[in-house]
Amino acid sequence: QVQLVESGGGSVQPGGSLTLTCSASGSILAINAMGWYRQAPGKERELVATILRKSNTNYANSVKGRFTISRDDVKNTVYLQMNNLKPEDSAVYYCNADRIVTLTDKMLYNYWGQGTQVTVSS
Repeated sequence: QVQLVESGGGSVQPGGSLTLTCSASGSILAINAMGWYRQAPGKERELVATILRKSNTNYANSVKGRFTISRDDVKNTVYLQMNNLKPEDSAVYYCNADRIVTLTDKMLYNYWGQGTQVTVSS
């Protein structure tokens, strides 16, 4: 089984910065894709950024130039550096891991963390 644990959320003023961290644990050999999604009240969950094992990244247009996703494959950890935060960035941020290769050579799909709240307000 695999568990994802997020940390780093909180409250910040507009223009501020936060770094989110998500660590995966369990019987993991490798994780092909990791990413961050967010869900604001009354809205659907949306993609923020994803990163593949070869560090290919993809960002939502709304965060390009402000957010940076990175990963540490030794630690099975993904990070989201968020700069110049705006009130519209307020949401619960969820970590996702997909196409996880286990130590028993199984492939697991689409695991989620429990979410961490980010609030941007003056």
